[in-house]
Order: sequence, then structure tokens, then C-alpha cells
Amino acid sequence: MNPVQVVEANYAAYNAGDADRLADLYAEDCLITDLNGNVTLEGRKAFRERFAKTFAEHPQNRAWCVGRIVLGNVVVDHEVGERAPGRDRFEIIAVYTIRDGLIQRLAMGRGD
Repeated sequence: MNPVQVVEANYAAYNAGDADRLADLYAEDCLITDLNGNVTLEGRKAFRERFAKTFAEHPQNRAWCVGRIVLGNVVVDHEVGERAPGRDRFEIIAVYTIRDGLIQRLAMGRGD
């Protein structure tokens, strides 16, 4: 898959609430950071556990892209998400770095 396809598969797995399928899109040694580079999650196993919990707590979680920039293996998305249809909506900037068909790093932050 090319970088955009990887990120689109990420949305599909996230929106399906499938932590296993979502985690399989991330490198074994992936890093999740805030936009300042502070590590918030490290490794596929921790990622899978975090999202299994998130999906159990918020089974109607959804996210979608409303703007995108692609440069080589980097995909920058302006995302909108919600915990339930029409409720608790939030915006995120997500910077995906893709290596060997997997998400190696995801830097993300919410707009205030």
C-alpha cells in the first residue's frame, strides 16, 4: 500500500472499532507523539491495548479527514472525530510517517 492507502486503512479500522486491524497497520516499534514530539505511546502492543480500551469505552468513535497534505512518505491530515454521532466532536492534526507500508510514527494534537 502507498502512504495514503495506509492512512485510509487506518480510518477504516478505527471507524470499525477494530483494535487488532488498526494495530496491524503500525510498525512493531511505532511511536505516537504529541505535536511537540513528546512520546505518548510506544510500540504496537501498547497501541493495541490502548485502542481496545478506547473502543470498549466509546464504541461509536469515528474519525474522518477534512484536509490532507502528502509529501513522499508523510501524510498530514486535518481530522474531525466524535465519540458518538453528532456529539463530542473534536479536531486533530495528525502527521503520519509511513515506512515499509506501516505507520512508523504518528504525531497528533487537538486544536483548541
